[in-house]
Amino acid sequence: MTPMQIESYVDAAAAALALPLSPAHRPGVLRYFALAADFAAVVESVPLAMSAEPAVHFSPVSPQEKEA
Repeated sequence: MTPMQIESYVDAAAAALALPLSPAHRPGVLRYFALAADFAAVVESVPLAMSAEPAVHFSPVSPQEKEA
């Protein structure tokens, strides 16, 4: 997303949720939304096979458990 698209989305989402966005907080909100958009782009860039299905259950494993 471009910076202008991010600003437009954040403004529209805040308005739709009736969420007041303080001018002091706006730069941080925009920065973190841009970061999340970048993460989403990385995830979306991974090709999936037509047979790929979502996991039924996700169980996170700590690094210590993984080594055992």
